[in-house]
Amino acid sequence: MKQRLGIAAALLGDPEVLILDEPANGLDPEGIRWLRGFLRALAREGRTVLVSSHVLTEMSQTVDDVIVIGRGRLIAHAPLDQLVGEATGAVRVRTPDGDRLETLLKGHGKSPQRVSADVLLVADASSEEIGVICAAERIVLYELVSEVLSLEEVFFKLTASTELGA
Repeated sequence: MKQRLGIAAALLGDPEVLILDEPANGLDPEGIRWLRGFLRALAREGRTVLVSSHVLTEMSQTVDDVIVIGRGRLIAHAPLDQLVGEATGAVRVRTPDGDRLETLLKGHGKSPQRVSADVLLVADASSEEIGVICAAERIVLYELVSEVLSLEEVFFKLTASTELGA
């Protein structure tokens, strides 16, 4: 109730811009769901709603645009879908011909990592590229999946160089 009361107090002046710091902190799952819908409704009214939070999994379900700040510097500002979509994970490939595919990928300048006898992870190639190579070489695929990065994983990728002082 304390969080809801704080939000109600912030809305008393009918602001065009609402800035909230960790508004879901302490809320139960029902309260978090209510908050998510409420903030989206405010945004649909044309208001600007800025939410600061360290709970990135919650933010990925709440926000449309993301601003990432690290060490006092703006690192990224983009729509959530674009930010997460541009950050590529590895492609997981499962095939009974792992040795041959690994050799072929290395021949194409890629760096596959072996997970098991029949599974490779390839961070520097798209599933399309791998699929074309496999089709041309008649390699059977059991699985070809592009791993999706979470907002949290994207955040750590973006802030890694900032933390090292770069």
